[in-house]
Amino acid sequence: MAKNQASATSATTTASARGQDAVASIVEDWRRERPELDTAPLEVFGRLHRAFLRYSTAISRPVERKGLSMAGFDVLTALRRAGAPFRRTAGELADSGLISSAGVTLRIDRLEKDGLIRRERDPQDRRVVHSRLTDEGLSVIDELFSEHLDNERRMLAGLSPAECRQLARLLEKLERSVLAAEGDA
Repeated sequence: MAKNQASATSATTTASARGQDAVASIVEDWRRERPELDTAPLEVFGRLHRAFLRYSTAISRPVERKGLSMAGFDVLTALRRAGAPFRRTAGELADSGLISSAGVTLRIDRLEKDGLIRRERDPQDRRVVHSRLTDEGLSVIDELFSEHLDNERRMLAGLSPAECRQLARLLEKLERSVLAAEGDA
């Protein structure tokens, strides 16, 4: 990822010298070199990628200051979203949204070691193990998630509320389009 960020920084510097954003500069280069190509997808996905790189760096800082990884943050948010008693099984965590099934156990191990969650056997079925937020885990995720939303709000400050809603709708539509394209591949 550091290599991608270095490339993004280099492209930004070149584009700034031309008075345009980095993606516009890259598109201009491709149009010059290969005018027969339709670069419209690059204008969308290039900007999404660059925005994501900056976004992921910005949102990970407060999480890392607390000694957590983004993967750990995702587990804590999934447990918090579950509502009291703030617990889920490993399978439920994997199905909860942003968490992949790969490595859920390792994330749980780390968070348990840090005292942010604890494992509990289900009293009705001892084979089932729930991960549950501790009081400290609840306090940490409540503080971090508030900071996370404030951070995201700052990143969206250049957009009006109507533009934010429109962008959210367009991104939802784009995600469906990408999923459909994956099915075609």
